[in-house]
Amino acid sequence: MRADRLVATLLFLQERGRVTVPEVAAELEVSERTARRDLEALAAAGIPVYSQRGRGGGWSLVGGARTDLTGLTADETRALFLVTGPLSATPELRTTLRKLVRALPPTMRAQAQAATRAGVVDATDWSRNAVTADAAHRSALQGAVVDGIRVRLGYAGVGKPAGERTVDPLGLVAKAGVDYLVAGTDKGLRTFRLSRVTSVEPTGEPVVRPPDFDLATAWRTLSGAFQDGMYAVTARARVHPDALALLQRFLGGRVRVGGPLPDGWTEVWVDGPAAKALAGHLAGLGARVEVLEPPEVRQWLAGIAAELTGMYAGEEPIAPHGQ
Repeated sequence: MRADRLVATLLFLQERGRVTVPEVAAELEVSERTARRDLEALAAAGIPVYSQRGRGGGWSLVGGARTDLTGLTADETRALFLVTGPLSATPELRTTLRKLVRALPPTMRAQAQAATRAGVVDATDWSRNAVTADAAHRSALQGAVVDGIRVRLGYAGVGKPAGERTVDPLGLVAKAGVDYLVAGTDKGLRTFRLSRVTSVEPTGEPVVRPPDFDLATAWRTLSGAFQDGMYAVTARARVHPDALALLQRFLGGRVRVGGPLPDGWTEVWVDGPAAKALAGHLAGLGARVEVLEPPEVRQWLAGIAAELTGMYAGEEPIAPHGQ
């Protein structure tokens, strides 16, 4: 935190030209004693800072010297603030952005401030559930990654009660709006979805980092294995024209579209992790999709149909296709 304060103090000096100890203390929310010590530390570090006593005195940069800590062009500055602006809901990020704005040349400040107001983040999904509940754990894990500290991680897998394990945090990855931790375990590198993390407790022990570890390479390997599992089973099917767009929306890149059939339907190939899971995805389209092969997917669909028929027998059905 000391280095952060010294940088913030220098930026404050750049903006104001001359500051007093009480002004620095108020701006950085520290005691006047700490503010004075930080100003003296800047001078001791060789920064051209000097103090002047008496009425109208204070601390200044010699000759109005300036230290450009950003080196950003106007386009780079706008891009940075467009990315960080919507995230500035936290006090820490708002403070960071204020400090960065002060470091910019006056001609860039208006654009930067406008960029921070160009977007907003809604922290709930369409079901009104919070999607940022893992924020506290994210902060703790970021600290563990940066500091290289092993942690005891509370984690609840899919359909499993929360358990605890000791891991070596190596990096955080965001994919399609979901955050993951890449960590070393006694079984090798693993990924942990942050929304399933229940607790983070630093052990004080140093992280054991694999030789030549590269986060991007590790993520490609780990996510590639997961993605391969999503394509374990392929079904060939025919789809009604009204359902093709919906099927593509549901399953995205796992749908490969063939040519039109003589009856006006479309031939498709659909990938999934298992026959049962694939049948579950397709069942919602009812008779607007017919699986031609493999037999296992057809059998699972027949089982789902029989189960639903037994549950809803006697109910007045709605005509298919909205007729």
